[in-house]
Amino acid sequence: MKPFFSISRLLTFGLITILAFYSCNDNPDKKEGNTTVSEYIETESGLKFKILKEGEGIKAQNGDYVMLFETTSYRNGTELYSNENSENPIKVELGANQVTKGVEEGLIGMKSGEIRQLIVPHYLAKREFYPENVSPDSTLMIKLIVDKVIRNE
Repeated sequence: MKPFFSISRLLTFGLITILAFYSCNDNPDKKEGNTTVSEYIETESGLKFKILKEGEGIKAQNGDYVMLFETTSYRNGTELYSNENSENPIKVELGANQVTKGVEEGLIGMKSGEIRQLIVPHYLAKREFYPENVSPDSTLMIKLIVDKVIRNE
């Protein structure tokens, strides 16, 4: 007669217990699409950003011109716009309402060569006219790559 608690049963029970423990574990990292939000810094306005690559030189401020590449997508990864593979960056004057409030806030403080990932809530992504592929109530994921910061003196 076999003992009720064989080694294989004990190992199986132990493995199931460990898996159950870890699957029920409360993870403080909230998922936002394919991105863990706890890696982000949240501003007072509700914009979330993280620095993917540090830049060098002067920090962008209102009045400066910023040459940048941008990729905008929904949280599920559906790409809406990108000029990342373009040879020509976009030129934006900070403080001149040329971009959405979320992008403008995300650009403040960036340096040449810096890359940031933004999570922009719908109220910071508002624009006067919406392209057909952009829902006005959507939170957007925006990757900003600053090519150059030009001080406007």
